[in-house]
Amino acid sequence: MAESILSLSGVRADIDQYHILHGVDLEVPAGELTVLLGRNGAGKSTTLRTIMGLTTVTQGKVRFRGEDITGQPTPRIARKGIAFVPENMGIFSLLTVRENMVLAAVDGPMDPARLDWVFDLFPPLKKFWNRAAGNLSGGQKQMLAIARAIIEPRELLLVDEPTKGLAPAIINDLAGAFEQLKQQQVTVLLVEQNFNFSRRLGQSAAVMNDGGVVWSGQMTELADNDDLQHELLGLGLGEHQ
Repeated sequence: MAESILSLSGVRADIDQYHILHGVDLEVPAGELTVLLGRNGAGKSTTLRTIMGLTTVTQGKVRFRGEDITGQPTPRIARKGIAFVPENMGIFSLLTVRENMVLAAVDGPMDPARLDWVFDLFPPLKKFWNRAAGNLSGGQKQMLAIARAIIEPRELLLVDEPTKGLAPAIINDLAGAFEQLKQQQVTVLLVEQNFNFSRRLGQSAAVMNDGGVVWSGQMTELADNDDLQHELLGLGLGEHQ
């Protein structure tokens, strides 16, 4: 396994009076796509938000490239090279695709070569460049959300349930884009409920339950073991389309 770019050690986090994370231990290998799996309410989305400093850590450490980033402000964490695509996508509906992308390029004008690369990943964005983002389809909005996160080089991309509510054809397009990101060795931590999508893309995997990681390893190990899938997730990956 590659060296970890991100590690969580004994991370506990609360939201209001609720204890959500109960000692999360997680390693994210550099240059790989890691999938974070688990039932609804297991703590997957909270884990991503905690990494970004959006949920307060009450115990444990979050380390990025060996540096303790626990408790640092979210803008400082982002400037270290971590991008976050939340489940609600976080785009500006009243602004055009172009304006959304310009705002995301915080370090200055967009690099034309990198923008062309993004257009290769997500061709509809070029077609609808001057369209209000709120008028895009659900799949196109998701493409825009991911494009905003990668318009500048990032060392780590956190993505929360990108396929939720999307049609199979759009999911397939997204999978193709993530395959290209993998070829570029972009490190991705992906929270996902679509297990076939996860099996197709994941190199490493971790399974959460009740606010903690209960299993981690290679995705092939999980994908090839129906008994393990049922034990950890309650059903097999192959039972989902």
